[in-house]
Amino acid sequence: MAIGDSAMYGALAGSFLLGLSPDAQRPKVLLYLLVSAAPFAVVGPMIGPTVDRIPGGRRMVMQITAVVRALVYVLMIPHVDDLLLYPFVFVALVMQKTYSVSRSALVPMVVRNDNELVEANSKLGLISGIIGAIVIGPLTLLGKLSSTVPLVLGVAVFGLAAVAARQLPRDPVATQPAARDEKLELASGAIRSASVAIMFIRACIGFLTFHLLFWLRQDFGLAAFGLAAGASLVGSVCGNLLAPTLRRRLQERRMLIGALGVISLAGLLAALTGGLATAVVLAFVVNFSSSIGRLAFDSIVQRDAPDANQGRAFAQFETRFQLAWVMAGLPAVAFTLPGQVGFLLVGLAAATALVLFLRGMNPRGRPTAPGGRSRGPAPRSRPGWAAPTVS
Repeated sequence: MAIGDSAMYGALAGSFLLGLSPDAQRPKVLLYLLVSAAPFAVVGPMIGPTVDRIPGGRRMVMQITAVVRALVYVLMIPHVDDLLLYPFVFVALVMQKTYSVSRSALVPMVVRNDNELVEANSKLGLISGIIGAIVIGPLTLLGKLSSTVPLVLGVAVFGLAAVAARQLPRDPVATQPAARDEKLELASGAIRSASVAIMFIRACIGFLTFHLLFWLRQDFGLAAFGLAAGASLVGSVCGNLLAPTLRRRLQERRMLIGALGVISLAGLLAALTGGLATAVVLAFVVNFSSSIGRLAFDSIVQRDAPDANQGRAFAQFETRFQLAWVMAGLPAVAFTLPGQVGFLLVGLAAATALVLFLRGMNPRGRPTAPGGRSRGPAPRSRPGWAAPTVS
C-alpha cells in the first residue's frame, strides 16, 4: 500500500505540480488541499462505522480498498493533465484514509498486550517511511517522463496488497452503533487531551510543509525544498525507530509532552536563527517529534477505545487531524511569509498545545477515565494470541 501511495504522488508531481512557477502553483495546491480534506467528510460519518461493521471485518476492508484503488489508477491514467483528475484523486484519498483507519483499528488484534502497541505501530510506520523513501524518487522521475508508468506500477502493487491482506486475522465486528459508555470512553481525559495535542502537531506539519514549499522555492530554489522534504522523511523514520525504546521508559502521555516540548523549542530557536540549514533541521525535528507523538496517541486509542468500534474512533480523530492540517496549510499557500516568521508560528502553536495538554491532565498527572477514575498502568492482555505477528 505504501508503494501504491507513492505511485500516485510520483505521477501527480511529474504531471504538473513541480513544473509550475510558484504563482501558478498556488491555485493547484489550494485545490489539492480542498480535495485532500473532502474525503474526511465521508470518512468521519460513513467509513468509520462501515470499517467496524462490514462482514469479514477490517481485513475485508483492506482488500476492498486495494482493489478499488487499482481500478481508480486505471481510470486516472488518461486524465492526469486535466480537471477530471481531481474526482479520481478524491476517491483514491478516500480509499487511502479508509485503509489507514482499518490498519490502526486492526493493530490491537495482532499484539499480545497493550505494552506492545507502540512497537507494532512503529514497525508499520517504519515500513511505510522506508519504502516511501526508497521508491518516491524513482517514481517521481518516471512520472516526469510519463505519468502512466507510476500508475501502472501502482495497479500492480495494489493487486499484491489485496492478496497479502488475506493473511490478516478476522477481527470483532460492531453490530450496533456505539453505546453511551463507548462514547464516554472516547471522551476520556487521556484520549481527549491526546487528540488535541495531535491536532496541533498536525497543524504545525501542515503549515510548515507549505510554508517551506513556497518560501524555500522563492528564496533558494526547488532543490532546497527537496532537501527539506528529505529531512522530513528521515525525521519520520527516526521517530518511528526511537518510539519503542522511549515507550519502554516512558508512558504515552510523557512521550506526547516531550514531542510538543521539542517542537516548541525547535520552532522558537529557528525563529532566532533563520536560513536554509535551520529550515532543514526544523523539518527534521518537527516530523521526528510528530512520529513519536502520533505513535503514542495511536497506542492510547488502541488501548482505551472499545475493540469493536475502533474504526469509527480512528475515523473521527483522523477527520479532525486532517482538517487541522488543511486549515493550517491554507495561509501558507495563500501568501508567502518570511522564513523566521513561519518558524515562530510553529513554535508558538506547539507551546500552546503543550499548555493545553498539561492542563488537561489531572493534578496527579494521570489521565482520567470516564467517571473521573484514574486509569491504572496495568496493560490489558489479549488472549488468543501466543506471539505478536507484526514484524
